[in-house]
Amino acid sequence: MQQATAALVEQLGLPAPAAATPRRNREGGLAHLPKHPLDPLCAQEYEQVARACKEHALALGLDPATLRFNGVNAQEPVKYEVLAFLRGEGPRPRRTALAIMELFAQNAVVEAVVDLEARPPCVTAWKQMEGVQAALTPDDVLECEAVLKRNARFRAVMAQRYGITDVDSQLAVDPWYSGFRYGSPEGRVLQCLLYRRSSPDDNHYAHPLDCIVFYDFHTDKIHDVVFHGGEQGRTIPAEDSNFHRSLVDRPWRTSLKPLDVVQPEGPSWSVEGNVVTWEGWQFHLGFSWREGMIINDLKFCDQGRMRPVMYRGALAEIIVPYGEPRPPFELKCAYDIVDYGLGLCANPLEVGCDCLGLIKYFDAVVSDSRGRPHTIRRAVCMKEEDAGMAWKHYEYRNGHTEVRRNRRLAVKFIATIANYEYAFQWLLHLDGTIGFEANLTGIVSTHALFPEEHAAGGQPQWGTLVAPGVNAHIHQHFFQVRMDMAVDDPDGGACLQVVEVEAEPMPLGPANPHGVGFDITQRVLARESEAQRMCAPERSRVWKVQNPRVLNPVTGKPVAWKLMPGSPCPPMLAHPTSSHATRGAFATKHLFVTPYHPKEFNPAGDYPLHPDPEQNRGIADWVKADRNLDGADCVLWYTLGLTHVVRCEDWPVMPVEVLSFHLKPWDFFTQNPTIDLPPIPNKRTIDFDLASGAKGGASGGLAASCCAATARSCCGGGPGACTCQPGACACAKGQPGRAPEGAASCCAKPATAEPALQASSRL
Repeated sequence: MQQATAALVEQLGLPAPAAATPRRNREGGLAHLPKHPLDPLCAQEYEQVARACKEHALALGLDPATLRFNGVNAQEPVKYEVLAFLRGEGPRPRRTALAIMELFAQNAVVEAVVDLEARPPCVTAWKQMEGVQAALTPDDVLECEAVLKRNARFRAVMAQRYGITDVDSQLAVDPWYSGFRYGSPEGRVLQCLLYRRSSPDDNHYAHPLDCIVFYDFHTDKIHDVVFHGGEQGRTIPAEDSNFHRSLVDRPWRTSLKPLDVVQPEGPSWSVEGNVVTWEGWQFHLGFSWREGMIINDLKFCDQGRMRPVMYRGALAEIIVPYGEPRPPFELKCAYDIVDYGLGLCANPLEVGCDCLGLIKYFDAVVSDSRGRPHTIRRAVCMKEEDAGMAWKHYEYRNGHTEVRRNRRLAVKFIATIANYEYAFQWLLHLDGTIGFEANLTGIVSTHALFPEEHAAGGQPQWGTLVAPGVNAHIHQHFFQVRMDMAVDDPDGGACLQVVEVEAEPMPLGPANPHGVGFDITQRVLARESEAQRMCAPERSRVWKVQNPRVLNPVTGKPVAWKLMPGSPCPPMLAHPTSSHATRGAFATKHLFVTPYHPKEFNPAGDYPLHPDPEQNRGIADWVKADRNLDGADCVLWYTLGLTHVVRCEDWPVMPVEVLSFHLKPWDFFTQNPTIDLPPIPNKRTIDFDLASGAKGGASGGLAASCCAATARSCCGGGPGACTCQPGACACAKGQPGRAPEGAASCCAKPATAEPALQASSRL
């Protein structure tokens, strides 16, 4: 293993791992280091990074007060160094951080590397990035809105065209990147979408202005103000469309009964630091300002042996291209990770709403624009969920049934990017299936109508009329997930193959005289030029990642995991020469495969804007090298997507739309890994008819719990029997009299400490 790791390090041109030496602090003791080399930065480390960067800026003659921190992360060590350390075969990778900052006064972007093990921590590299712009952080968005509202020209335009004199309370501003619309990377020009609001809780997207302001909030310069609605655009759509609980104008429904998720004996997981173990699965949970949640070092314990499955899995990029071709919307396209930072936009999750049941929460720490640590409470939630039937067989000859329930561990976080909410979760199943889900909700982006659309009876041409005068543009969503596969290789997948598998019908002939034959074809995707693929559901196309060095003892074939697409979406519909497709080239295919490289994480480029888009295309540039993939350390980049033609039902807030894919073991195990699930039925499952008395009562095993199901009935019947009856009374089982102390009904068991484990308890 050490030889293989050394060869790969040499192949990638990486520096050799440093010799193991003890790290000591000023007092001479060993310095504090996280338990796991992939742990995110803690609050103290963020403070150390900010202090080191400000001291370095001061030494360079810069004003530290002008530094704006856009993104700060622990600098991820090279994979082979991490694995060697975790095996006890190499030193701990040195703890460093990467800070991306703006020099506000110079309108420049700097990357700084901070050595957190130096005493004191210090900057070891400081590089000014030419011609790029940094991500638009939540602090930037709020500051841009505030500064624009103070601009005298802006206030005059709002008053003259719309009669809005109190811009602070009557306007909401959504800043988006605008591209280099004005031909220069100087400044920070944003396209500001404008909406009227009647109160802080009003759904302002119901009241779009026919105006986009192109504004440089670094220099407070308005480059252009574009009105697209003609004279009709002076009238702002007035109809309210609210969903805030204080503004909903219909009564709440009262028919829904409580539905609780209960684990009376506690969870099946164990957590040590950021390492989670659950029913054979083990992984490390990471978090970054850019990607949000990260699954590291995912393994499965197979009969006492930990077998690597995936070294790293994370959402890598999101693109939302809009289909309105007319100015000023021709450049309307959001890159929600590289432009904004998904982790920076993570929600603090609501107990009992965002996640239901017995929940383990993980906080996340990020940096604000001043370099100060900001803790997002409950940024990630983890829970066990019933996942339906695992397997079943009913033997009709004797009436015997064997059936087991499946279960899954869900690890989820939610981010808000302006109008949209995205919930992402990794799902680990008992049978070895790995699922990934993207859940889309929030509010569709809206605009006022064009004059020709008013003339056509108020019907938009490239969108849907969701309220009078309000157009929700047609658009697409694409989510690219990066999966660095390992597949039974302790070196992190150093020698893998990606195989495309398809079903193919046999031609009529002597071998297939009845025309019923079909088989599969398999081909290795040997180079990057061959590994830019599309889904083909008509051919049952899947992709298998196999380890040719490990053979299944039953089949004699390489152990593998297969990538199974969900409902495939067409690739990006924008023309290949468009700015959307040029920069968002990663969304023009469903699958890319590349060999591992420690600098390749961002498929749309490292920065939102670059003066030459051809030089900032991320994966589209990497694959030009046409590197070898046969027996390489293969990384999968899978894109799932949705073409969103907005419906009335998506308004005023969009019901959740679910996109997903799965990874499934293929000859990885020797048999169904859930064959050892115990044949224990769920004791809280109730036959409703028996419990409610609709069929004349209950007896036997159901009798003891029938009244507990409703908690609104009392019991009758002889000893050993329990009949649920309507009404409210107090009786012991089978006898008149008092119910047991603490019981909800006469047949219920007395209450125990169980409620403390119900409904979204925090561990």
